[in-house]
Amino acid sequence: MSENPGQGRLILLGAPLGNPADASARLREHLAAAEVVAAEDTRRLLRLARDLDITVGGRIVSYFEGNEERRTPELVAEIAAGRTVALVTDGGMPSVSDPGYRLVRATLDAGAPVTVAPGPSAVTTALALSGLPCDRFCFEGFLPRSGSARRTRLRALAAEERTLVFFEAPHRIAATLADLVTTFGADRPAAVCRELTKTYEEVLRRPVGELADWATQGEPRGEITLVVAGAPPREAVRPDDEELRAAVAEREATGTSRRDAISEVATEYGLRRREVYAVVHTA
Repeated sequence: MSENPGQGRLILLGAPLGNPADASARLREHLAAAEVVAAEDTRRLLRLARDLDITVGGRIVSYFEGNEERRTPELVAEIAAGRTVALVTDGGMPSVSDPGYRLVRATLDAGAPVTVAPGPSAVTTALALSGLPCDRFCFEGFLPRSGSARRTRLRALAAEERTLVFFEAPHRIAATLADLVTTFGADRPAAVCRELTKTYEEVLRRPVGELADWATQGEPRGEITLVVAGAPPREAVRPDDEELRAAVAEREATGTSRRDAISEVATEYGLRRREVYAVVHTA
């Protein structure tokens, strides 16, 4: 990203999930050089700085869910005054189920630049460790805390074919897994990923029903990322002959040749062209 001397900017810093050795060189550089460092937890920031053997050179301010709305205009004013503001959360990337989106949006609305120093991600780390398909996935963040709202959301996701990734608190994981059994079925493959990159990292790869039983044996500790396999692909239902004839006739009525109409209908319904041809010509 090109920089203009004297122009303020916001830098989002991807922080280690738990192992300080995962900190990037750019994270170290920006923590030391930024004129203002906004941290979700200032004590954890200072502990990280000690672990990395660096000194945070700028003014440190707290920026968390409780003061986000009030502090955002203050930080945007700092950026407008030409200062560099670095935003760091307790782990992972700001804005991803953490404070940050409001400040990013306000900074952009003020016409100031936003950049990022990428870092570890609990989402992709858990996904890779889960043993479940990673080519297409859907990140849902934290589910609703209310049981009824959580079940409603899960029912809406039950037919999703992509692998699903959730964040969950230790004291709610048992209830969430029980609701998954109800809405997704006990046999759906899943993985509970706990304390990622830390000393007591644990990944449990089991069907949802077995994980629900595990969760009732005592409240697990640490941050949890839950990965759940997508629903099996639904079998396509072949339309009946009358529907196929009607689809071809509808296209012919708009001026499409019968040959092209048959090809288009075959493509739309995932059928062989000769199958649609046979239906149309045996009417």
